Amino acid sequence: MRGKIISYTEMCANEGGSLQRGMNYRLRGGASVILMSLRKNSPYQDAVEDNGTTIIYEGHDVPRNVHSSPKTVDQPYYREGGSLTENGKFSEAAKKYKRGVAAPEIIHVYEKVKTGIWTDNGFFELADVWMESDGTREVFKFKLTISDGENENSDLESGGKLSPGRLIPPTVKLEVFKRDEGKCVLCGEENELHFDHIIPVTKGGTSSTAENIQLLCARHNRQKSAKII
Repeated sequence: MRGKIISYTEMCANEGGSLQRGMNYRLRGGASVILMSLRKNSPYQDAVEDNGTTIIYEGHDVPRNVHSSPKTVDQPYYREGGSLTENGKFSEAAKKYKRGVAAPEIIHVYEKVKTGIWTDNGFFELADVWMESDGTREVFKFKLTISDGENENSDLESGGKLSPGRLIPPTVKLEVFKRDEGKCVLCGEENELHFDHIIPVTKGGTSSTAENIQLLCARHNRQKSAKII
């Protein structure tokens, strides 16, 4: 569920294996998984646009065992042996979608908020890819748009139709987690927590301030749905 707070162990259990890389194309033949971060000192320049419905994800560098200074060389499309890197695999999927010969790749996105704290950002569709200069070398940029089929419970519209969830900035998440002391504000539960919009986005609520975000356990998050409590 989008907005759920999880540990690294839980995240790996969700995906059926260890997540050692930030980019995982069809992990073990299953879903594609991306790990992102918007933290100030993150090694990659990921970004969120369009009111939280679009992610611009930066591709990954050559491994340190291949080049002593990965940040000085172009991000690779191919490995030394000629096979595709994860950059290459995701790029091929994006190109096929743009040519109209394949459906968009569905990607499960997790975001690192701080050490030990991750959030499930839900499912996104891989819509585009390009390369651009970061001032030193060429890097991949992947455009991911929120999937219509996966949305957070707190954004239920009238009639039961789900509307797109909105990603909450990491600074807001950290502020809320600290303010609410890592507990559900209604019952004090410390497990199965979710970042919840007090006023849902569909009713004019915002994701950009801590005043409109609270921690709820899974039970109270389901009970609240689109209600304002």
